[in-house]
Amino acid sequence: MNENDFIFKSSKLVSGSSSWESPSNIALIKYWGKYKNQLPKNPSISFTLSKSKTITKVRFRPKKKDDINNYSFLFNNSTKQSFHKKIDNFFYEVEKYIPSAKHHFFEIESENTFPHSSGIASSASSMSSLALCLMDFEKKSNPKISKSFFLKKASFLARLGSGSACRSIQGPVVSWGQSEFYKNSSQLFGTPLKKIDKVFKSYQDSILIIDKQEKKVSSSLGHKLMESNPYAENRFFQANKNIDTIKNILETGDVKNFIKIVESEALSLHAMMMISSPSFILMKPNTLSVIDKVIKFRNNGSVPVCYTLDAGSNIHLLYPKKYINKIQTFITNELLEFCQSDEFIHDEVGIGAIII
Repeated sequence: MNENDFIFKSSKLVSGSSSWESPSNIALIKYWGKYKNQLPKNPSISFTLSKSKTITKVRFRPKKKDDINNYSFLFNNSTKQSFHKKIDNFFYEVEKYIPSAKHHFFEIESENTFPHSSGIASSASSMSSLALCLMDFEKKSNPKISKSFFLKKASFLARLGSGSACRSIQGPVVSWGQSEFYKNSSQLFGTPLKKIDKVFKSYQDSILIIDKQEKKVSSSLGHKLMESNPYAENRFFQANKNIDTIKNILETGDVKNFIKIVESEALSLHAMMMISSPSFILMKPNTLSVIDKVIKFRNNGSVPVCYTLDAGSNIHLLYPKKYINKIQTFITNELLEFCQSDEFIHDEVGIGAIII
């Protein structure tokens, strides 16, 4: 498919509403660096989460003469002006593929079940849930649209708002980016993987909240800095190689090698930040303390737990479901002291977005 396949031209004026909840996702193979139009410079693979999600409600109607903008927005029942630039840009891109959107007004209400802008991919869950609501808007004029196309275009639209958002529409494991190792992979949208061992379909993710503050360096800036990073090409090569490696791991349930590749990817991501120009560090001292504790815990016992991080300081502990009690005890006894306000979120791999 190409971008033109997603253009839906309609002059029909419609009214209605839509509500979706869409989860965040945690990348196993990271993408860092992108082309224009939110296209990744290397493919990525992620677990779709379950409880860390955004709930978005949208009411739409034809625009009136006195409507200055084409949307209103509330986040957690209050105005959030800092979000408006991102939403403005999103609607500008969306109107290329749903032109009738410019003739309608959208009342948007959104809320998260986890801290915003703290490295838990809040833009992924928020943009994917909004994209799904906009697909319901399109479906009002195009009721015969197939479920498969609906989800594919929702992923395509979500990508325009936030690259990783295209991986949040479906689950449990989603790839994004062209790869010779995945037949149906695409730069334009996320593709759920079909051959996944049962151990990974119920994998657990305990997210340790090291710091709830908004990141000092945005992911958008971090991606841009890859353009001048002297090690960028080596990183892209590494990611493509790891895509091949993790394919067999996910299909066979190879937890031991899963740990090796996931932790390597997390450290590679943050290494790219540290050697960019200007350089920046998103990990905190407590992040490193937790990593050290996790490695020692794994080496001293028989629990196959590993860590990963997105572009932030918070740590995701990934492990098979049968070890949930041991990990919860480990967190309570040894890791909570490193978490802000003793806070952590227990999550697990999920099925993707759900209509409300």
